[in-house]
This record gives sequence, C-alpha cells and structure tokens, in this order.
Amino acid sequence: QVQLEESGGGLVQPGGSMGLSCAASGSSFNFYRMGWYRQAPGNQRELVATITSGGNTNTADSVKGRFTISRDNAKNTVYLQMNNLKPEDTAVYYCNVRNQWHPQYDYWGQGTQVTVSS
Repeated sequence: QVQLEESGGGLVQPGGSMGLSCAASGSSFNFYRMGWYRQAPGNQRELVATITSGGNTNTADSVKGRFTISRDNAKNTVYLQMNNLKPEDTAVYYCNVRNQWHPQYDYWGQGTQVTVSS
C-alpha cells in the first residue's frame, strides 16, 4: 500500500521562503515520477512541478525561477523549495507519485496548506 507523508506548509509572509517534503513508502519508486500540485479555493488543481526518476523536471511557468523541485531516490522523498512567495501561491499543495510506465498507478498525498499573507 503506497503512502505519502507530506511535511512543511503553514503561514509565510510575502517574499518569504518555505520548503515542502513528501516521503513515499510501500513500493519501489525507481520508475515513478514525483511531483507537486496545488489547488486554491474555487480553482482546479494545477501542476506546480514534477521530477522523473532520472531527474528531468517540469515546472509551471507561474513558479519558474522561484520554486525548485528535487528528489532523493534513496529516501523516496521529493522536495519543493519555494522562494519569493506571493499571495497567489496560497493553496493546498498535494504530493503526487505516478508510475512512468503504468500511469494507472497514481497516488496522492492528503495535502498541506500553504498560506502567503502579511
């Protein structure tokens, strides 16, 4: 049974930084893409950034240059470093892991709230 344990999140002032992490367990994740999505109230869930097992990344234009995704394959953990946060970054952030060859194996974390406000 795949489990995703997210940590980080909370309240941060505009211009501040915050890190999120997501530890996956219950399977081998060598061929899983790992990533982060977010959903603000009234909006659809949207891609933030993903990273393949080989280290290829895909980052949303809205956060490019401010957010960095990385992963530690030995720890089955994906990280999201968020810098220069803006109020519009406020959302629930969800961790996702998806098998690159069998996308039906697709798992989500419970979500963590990130609020950017003064």
